[in-house]
Amino acid sequence: MPGSELKLASAVHFDESDRNTYFNSARTGEWCIPGSFEFSNWTQADLKGKARQAFSSGWLGLETFGRVTFVGVTRIEKLEIEGLVPSLAQHFVDIYGAPHIEAAMGVARQELDYMIGICGDHATGTLLTVSRELVAEGVHEQFRTIEPKAAGIELFAVHLEPDF
Repeated sequence: MPGSELKLASAVHFDESDRNTYFNSARTGEWCIPGSFEFSNWTQADLKGKARQAFSSGWLGLETFGRVTFVGVTRIEKLEIEGLVPSLAQHFVDIYGAPHIEAAMGVARQELDYMIGICGDHATGTLLTVSRELVAEGVHEQFRTIEPKAAGIELFAVHLEPDF
């Protein structure tokens, strides 16, 4: 059924610059979400050096919990998504103080659903960037797309097909 395939974003590196830009760089190909929750209590005083770069333009990898500047829209299987939910929920427990994994599962699901929604209207291979700024209401994020033909992503992307 056209339009029913699930899509998520995976980390794309064109060079080694992310290793110098962020404290922890996401691994090429790992699934990513905006991860703006990390900055929910930040102020202008927090926006220095590599932390500022992560805030300004970093996607959050769901394996390393590192940051990456570019992500590419990619097909994902429902089973893969189901595996990401508990991992992200555990991250909320370990890093953000969620009381237990069961309490964090719903929020983890919402974060993944949000990213699936962002990716859903874009062709596979579309590159996405994020930019953030602090505003009176909190964190404002904006997404930019680079269509596959303009991105030349076929030169860089690893296309995985499920084993069926």
